[in-house]
Amino acid sequence: MSARTTAATAGTDTSTSNPPLDVLELGVDAGRVLSPALVAELDAFCDRLEASAATGRAVGVLRLTGGAGEPGLLDEGVDVHLVSKWERVLRRMERLGAPTLALAGGECGGVALDALLAADYRIAAPDLVLRLHARPDGMWPGMAVFRLASHAGAARVRRAVLFGAPLTAAEALRLDLLDEVVEDARREESARAAVELLTAFPGPELAVRRRLLIDATSVSFEEALGSHLSACDRSLRRERERAQGSEWEVGV
Repeated sequence: MSARTTAATAGTDTSTSNPPLDVLELGVDAGRVLSPALVAELDAFCDRLEASAATGRAVGVLRLTGGAGEPGLLDEGVDVHLVSKWERVLRRMERLGAPTLALAGGECGGVALDALLAADYRIAAPDLVLRLHARPDGMWPGMAVFRLASHAGAARVRRAVLFGAPLTAAEALRLDLLDEVVEDARREESARAAVELLTAFPGPELAVRRRLLIDATSVSFEEALGSHLSACDRSLRRERERAQGSEWEVGV
């Protein structure tokens, strides 16, 4: 994993009403083994993204790489407590008050697949292959299984989860696991357009709608109603504040 922070406009308006965009990047290699250091790196990335979003506009970019070999994930030092910490930091990223963009290519499995499925927008190279980590007793039953089924439907990813069938970029696009598949020559251009899309609305507002979308698959109408009404009230109050010329409080 590698990280860097850049100040970028990404083709967006940089006037005082629309402050410059802070782009934070993190590299995740599919061959990386799950470790406390890896958990700490992703957690620190979330810290930086959260802090940047609190004072202006920010987007997190995950550059996911993989080789031709078997994606890594586990070794003898991994226990369920470490797995729990990893899943929790992925959940934290998934609920940040700032959008995330994943750029992926090659064999995308293990920790890279986890990061991809937790990102808001996903762009892949044509050579991308999604593959769950294989264990002697079957495919790794981590939360990637949950996200695959939630995003694409259990029946549509059954072969991947039960038998380890790989998903090509074209198949993943058809299953809505990806938003775009583009050639390498157009990757950065597509990324800039995606950043504009992701930052068209305030990060905290995107986070509110993201959470409603995620929760919609696991709660009843009655349970969801309160959260949706609260979000509607927030939107109406925001519009009134805007009409009165007041600054809206930043926060989720």
